[in-house]
Amino acid sequence: MTEFQIGDKVTAIYKTGKYIGEITDIRPQTYLVRVLAVAQHPMQGDLHNPKEAEVSFFHERRALAFREQTNVPKQMVKPFDGEMPEYKDSLREAVDHIKIELSATSTEWAERSLQSIYSLEKDYFK
Repeated sequence: MTEFQIGDKVTAIYKTGKYIGEITDIRPQTYLVRVLAVAQHPMQGDLHNPKEAEVSFFHERRALAFREQTNVPKQMVKPFDGEMPEYKDSLREAVDHIKIELSATSTEWAERSLQSIYSLEKDYFK
């Protein structure tokens, strides 16, 4: 496993989203990562029952915000080699991508997820 240093640019998977950011602290089991871009928008719904619509609470899952910091398990962090996208542009691309994926799936979960994404989109891009 790669050992990172503070300031290194990385990709990090947090819950079901994937982000590009930088290491700001090193802890025994995790790296503290400051989010600079969104590579993949989080899936909607219950993390413990993925792609299920009939759950007690269908979560609307926001992407982590620009410069928000989060602890990511070390095994979920990989080196990032490329040009850093602008946060808003990367968020727009991630939202557009998940909308296309969800629109191609005709399940109740996909429908509910798409409604959540439309709601989030109104808030993200006011």
